[in-house]
Amino acid sequence: MLGPRQEAQAALFYKFSLDNHVPQDHLLRSIDRFVDLRSVRAHLADFYSHTGRPSVDPELLIRMLLVGYCFGIRSERRLCEEVHLNLAYRWFCRLDLTDRTPDHSTFSKNRHGRFRESELLRHLFEMTVARCIEEGLASGQRMAVDASLIEADANKQNSTPKEKWDATSVDPVDAPRAVREYLDTLDCAAFGAASEVQLKFTSHSDPASQWTAARKGPAFFSYSDNYLIDTDHGVILDVEGTRSIRQAEVGSTQTMLIRVKDKFDLVPGWMIADTAYGSGPMLGWLVDRKIDPYIPVIDKSGRPDGTWTRTDFEWDAENNQYICPEGHALKQFRRNYSDPNRGPTGKGTARYRALKEVCQVCPSKQKCCPNADARKITREEHEDARQVARDLAKTEEYQIAMKLRKKVEMLFAHLKRILGLGRLRLRGPCGANDEFLLAATAQNLRKLAKILPAPQQTCKAL
Repeated sequence: MLGPRQEAQAALFYKFSLDNHVPQDHLLRSIDRFVDLRSVRAHLADFYSHTGRPSVDPELLIRMLLVGYCFGIRSERRLCEEVHLNLAYRWFCRLDLTDRTPDHSTFSKNRHGRFRESELLRHLFEMTVARCIEEGLASGQRMAVDASLIEADANKQNSTPKEKWDATSVDPVDAPRAVREYLDTLDCAAFGAASEVQLKFTSHSDPASQWTAARKGPAFFSYSDNYLIDTDHGVILDVEGTRSIRQAEVGSTQTMLIRVKDKFDLVPGWMIADTAYGSGPMLGWLVDRKIDPYIPVIDKSGRPDGTWTRTDFEWDAENNQYICPEGHALKQFRRNYSDPNRGPTGKGTARYRALKEVCQVCPSKQKCCPNADARKITREEHEDARQVARDLAKTEEYQIAMKLRKKVEMLFAHLKRILGLGRLRLRGPCGANDEFLLAATAQNLRKLAKILPAPQQTCKAL
């Protein structure tokens, strides 16, 4: 039979517990065990006034931001609505049913002010890294590095070609925040000083972003999100935002390795990366610090005509010379020069030559230098380190390293597909770094929750 209409009548009193309404296997229960924000107040103490109205609890703001980045809620206005409606979010943020959620504008005020001035977000990220190390998820023995392009909040319609852009004409007083940050980073190795090449287009809203077509598709403005991870469980040890250019991405590797060593005293035995990091200076920097570079070497010594390449010649380090397959020596100098200008060029390369009279009568001249009187070989400054990387590439450990390198690529896939960070919402270098740090913090917390979930409580029989 058709039932009568039920009218809900509000009760005068409720016996209600948020804790009882959050499932025991909820992700936030596992994450909450690893979120200790007791040090946040002390970290921000110097950035609050001792007079005036009480401010919004900074721990509440941080917990709300963690909820947003853990569940891909990137809009702060929507985040406030979700925390207001979702019981699990309220439980994690320590809000009762009657407590009001902060206004969305509060996040912008604190982020652009005391959060950045105090570097709170990096402090929060490093706390999660320290917890991962404490729980045994990161040993620091093998690390991998890579970068991924994240689209900036800018478009071509609001940009200027390089012929018309002049940074000196920008007035910092009337410029937006992102433009002022751009002017502050003109001498920064990760942004303005990363390359002398002038950008094809410069965005008016976010001039620090890079116009790039690295994905072999339509060009766009972007930043590079650089991850340094521990390959044991894919824990992110450090993160750095840079311009989307190889020089800046490779340079950030040194910055992150130094920072991890100073902060956590971790020095890897293996360094794993793709070919973009296989330049001579980068390999030399790693080898000098006793770090094995499991990195493909950038080698342009190949010859298209099929003649002998540099690898066909044997290097004699003791006598500072190359030995050709026919047994002849290629030397850099055959006598001592009194004029220092006739010595090494100082450009990071050295040229070794064979004797002309030897090459002219050599039976293998057509395989060696058919169009030259004598064979010449160029040796780079970090050729010893490059050779170390070539030798490691022949080992079984190298195959293992290439498989481990995929872990950092999986983290970028998770970042974009699950956490929704395919396009930035904040502008400027500081905005990009804020988003990268919060996203990496969320990924580490989710990793902790996945590997070390909260214990399940069994229901007692009545």
